[in-house]
Amino acid sequence: MSRPVKGFRFSGVHAGIKPDDRLDLGLLVADEPAVAAGVFTRNRVRAAPVVVSERRLRAGRCQAILVNSGNANACTGKEGQESAVALTRATASALGTAAKLVVPASTGVIGVQLPRKAIEAAIPSLVSGLSPRGASLFSRAIMTTDRSPKIAETKVGVGRTSCRVLGIAKGAGMIHPNMATTLAFVTTDAAIGQRTLQRFLGQATEQTFNRATVDGDTSTNDSIYALASGSATARRIDARDAAAKRFGAALEEVLESLAKMIVADGEGAEHLVRIDVEGARTHTDAVQIARTVACSQLVKTAIHGCDPNWGRILAAAGRSGARLNPDHVSVRIGKVEIFREGRPTMTAKYEAEATATMGRNEYVISIRVGKGRGIGHYWTCDLGHEYVRINADYRT
Repeated sequence: MSRPVKGFRFSGVHAGIKPDDRLDLGLLVADEPAVAAGVFTRNRVRAAPVVVSERRLRAGRCQAILVNSGNANACTGKEGQESAVALTRATASALGTAAKLVVPASTGVIGVQLPRKAIEAAIPSLVSGLSPRGASLFSRAIMTTDRSPKIAETKVGVGRTSCRVLGIAKGAGMIHPNMATTLAFVTTDAAIGQRTLQRFLGQATEQTFNRATVDGDTSTNDSIYALASGSATARRIDARDAAAKRFGAALEEVLESLAKMIVADGEGAEHLVRIDVEGARTHTDAVQIARTVACSQLVKTAIHGCDPNWGRILAAAGRSGARLNPDHVSVRIGKVEIFREGRPTMTAKYEAEATATMGRNEYVISIRVGKGRGIGHYWTCDLGHEYVRINADYRT
């Protein structure tokens, strides 16, 4: 159970969006308008809630986020836009705040109109159920194919005050950059300016959610929201002081935890794998190599089968577009070196050890491509039969 973040309340109810009795409508509310930042999908097909949220967050203030699961409200035309706006108005009215301070977020099936009346009918109970300890209900209400809720938290010192950073996310499929590849919501009771919060959120997103992939598909609804209430302390974090550096690290820690949970929960996934690349000419090259290996369907199926197939790893690295000499490439699975400077080293003993490592829930594949200073990483998972089953049956 997460500890409360001062100045925020959460709730979750069943509104009838999903056909069963699972929670499908969540609400995050700040006691007062909070400093707000956001990062949104780069997909050119953008859901109505993304368009509305991005426009409203330009003002840098937000008091509430209304989130539904089971319906993406994407590719729904004018009616979808009207529904998103109308539901934020209804929520604002129930909260007694301005509609411009309420933003929507949706996740689920694309191309279906929101059941607007059912959601409107559920808003009063959603508001009455708000609680500082309601993060668990909220986290369950935003799930789609997730196997479990995703919550991460930490604390950061600002002067003599210990402030909290809480992150809640959903995601298991359609996970790939660019931007956040999920819905994620971060709240903090630290006091921080909007530009500084936006900068830290962008930097943390790039190092975490934009280093994670499940299936290579970036959603129409990907969004990360960050709200700062300033309720824990009157001391505002200055972009140039030590507290700012600590806050940026805390934010990245929370988003990294959430990103790992999402990849580990990849639809049907059994293995969470970090692809580490070092020795590249530049950091950009290293990330490009790591991304290509992490996204390779052949590598991902080898991970599923616990097969230490160095050929698939080498082939993916070689087609990444980054400069590398295959005679300088070495590969390790965990601590087992299976390829060294252009030659396989995988004896029967090493293959057995590598296979055993790949049977673990989490491990690292390390790739050295030369003697450069470039380093990079990516989180990925295996791809197996269950992923196909879940997505083949998703709408039915």
